[in-house]
Amino acid sequence: MIELEQIKYEMDGAKAALAELRSALGYDALAGRLAEITSESERDGFWDDHEAAQKLLKERKSVEGKVKGYDSLVAELDDVEVMISLADEEDDTSLVPEIQEGYEKWNADIESLRIRTLLGDEYDPNNAYVEINAGAGGTDAQDWAEMLLRMYFRWAERRGYKTKMLDLQDDTVAGIKSARFFVEGEYAYGYLKNEQGVHRIVRISPFDSSSRRHTSFASVAVTPEIDDDINIEINPDDIRVDTFRSSGAGGQHVNKTDSAIRITHLPTNIVVTCQNERSQHQNKDVAMKALKSKLYELARKEQKESLDELKGDYGQIAWGSQIRSYVFHPYSLVKDHRTNAENGNVQAVMDGDIDLFINEKLKQRD
Repeated sequence: MIELEQIKYEMDGAKAALAELRSALGYDALAGRLAEITSESERDGFWDDHEAAQKLLKERKSVEGKVKGYDSLVAELDDVEVMISLADEEDDTSLVPEIQEGYEKWNADIESLRIRTLLGDEYDPNNAYVEINAGAGGTDAQDWAEMLLRMYFRWAERRGYKTKMLDLQDDTVAGIKSARFFVEGEYAYGYLKNEQGVHRIVRISPFDSSSRRHTSFASVAVTPEIDDDINIEINPDDIRVDTFRSSGAGGQHVNKTDSAIRITHLPTNIVVTCQNERSQHQNKDVAMKALKSKLYELARKEQKESLDELKGDYGQIAWGSQIRSYVFHPYSLVKDHRTNAENGNVQAVMDGDIDLFINEKLKQRD
């Protein structure tokens, strides 16, 4: 707990931090835009163009979140200041724990909104596709890939995001060979985008009868969901569509028919699969949408004006430099090699507590 005298000392600095955040947010412009959107949404005929209306309401949600977030910070700090005054005037020490709790919450909330201001890239507010692939390390790597899958699902749950499994390739012994899932929530891509890369685990292998230490790897790839109004032209001759029988749980209908879809984009060798929908048609629609997102993000990163310019084997695109190590033995530590952020509580990280690593990377703004 922060001591009361320290809180009093820091109040002027806290107010200055609020003013700085107001400027960084562009609060006045945001408040004005919110008023415009509200007025537009209340006019007659607003829903005549359903697509445009949905797009405007999506913008309102984003703008409103920032405006209300800042307003809440102002109110929280005002409450702390009022309680400090009451405690001083009445010499009431019983208010100290409440003051301390309120001030610590305010610090956490302002840091969260500060991080939100760093999410300014075009696709940061979007939903995200996440793909995990087991790498070097055999069964240990497959088990590690499944552990990462659980970690990201737990993280999403903490944030109130929805997740949907699109494709899961189990191994016959343990773990998974690969998984692809969808994360739905405001700024899902903005937060997850820097998780892309190779993740390394060091531990005593549960699959080694000699209890030796093993190092295994898995890759994570993240792409944004792109809006339907962005036109991505894919030449039908550039893709190969394969059907296969779905594996794993999915109901009798799914397991008895070749409803699963695998689409390969031949110029780039990008492969997407979907097997969790009820029909082949639904699986193909979901897979094509994911492929368009991957190609659009790839073209943007490569600064290409046309998909025709994308050539070569991008099958291992996620396999870049190792970004993070998770050491279970001989000591307990998770370290991000890009920012040097560390957490000695490995179990907490595996339970989804990865905001430290996400936030520190966002602060780099590289």
